[in-house]
Amino acid sequence: MSYSVGQVAAFAGVTVRTLHHYDEIGLLPPGARNHAGHRRYDEDDLDRLQQILFYRELGFPLDEVAALLDDPHADPQEHLRRQHELLTGRIGRLQEMAAAVEHAMEARRMKVRLTPEEKFEVFGDFDPDAHAAEAEERWGGTDAYRESRRRTAAHTKEDWQRLTAEFDALHRRMADLLARGVPADSEAAMEVAEEHRRFIGGAYYDCGHEMHSGLGEMYVTDPRFTAHYEAIRPGLAVYMRDAMLANAVRHL
Repeated sequence: MSYSVGQVAAFAGVTVRTLHHYDEIGLLPPGARNHAGHRRYDEDDLDRLQQILFYRELGFPLDEVAALLDDPHADPQEHLRRQHELLTGRIGRLQEMAAAVEHAMEARRMKVRLTPEEKFEVFGDFDPDAHAAEAEERWGGTDAYRESRRRTAAHTKEDWQRLTAEFDALHRRMADLLARGVPADSEAAMEVAEEHRRFIGGAYYDCGHEMHSGLGEMYVTDPRFTAHYEAIRPGLAVYMRDAMLANAVRHL
């Protein structure tokens, strides 16, 4: 059984032009063509298109979708498991948001004024839009940005709070070393720097030692990063940079 490009477009709710584009970039070449050279799609093609559309709905860029689907070590069941996990996380987050909207609607109906805490409780301490546009502009074309986006796609408020708490704990440990006068290139400071690097690698994206030392340099050259670390303890931005660089040197 095979289907024309028009039939597949109708099934999937996409345009014929989209299917042509997927074919042109090698993401979804049709399994066959008829005697007139027109595209014909078989059941395997439809399965692949379903996977593509699942990933696109989750916000994955086309090049990353291609890499995921063409990974020889991943089977279709693994793709479905990953997509189910991401979608379940998104559903949970949307349910939280829906409940918050319902609460706001009920409060307006009853003419009850919500406290500031009640109004913004659902958002927690994480502002997803604060630096999103800038991050995409600066790093959107990098593998690290795509990997971070993939890993955090289904994060809930609790996930962000947990990650923030763990990251803050590392910063406090580094600040404590600085306060005690421990040199930035000491074993103790380099060990915390290594934990810092591993945390980024585990939570967001693969962060090699060279990339990590570059990140440390940004803590000093970007005023916003500098202000963040200086607010924890004066001198911490430079101390972090020096410890991260010393740690990278000993591993390179």
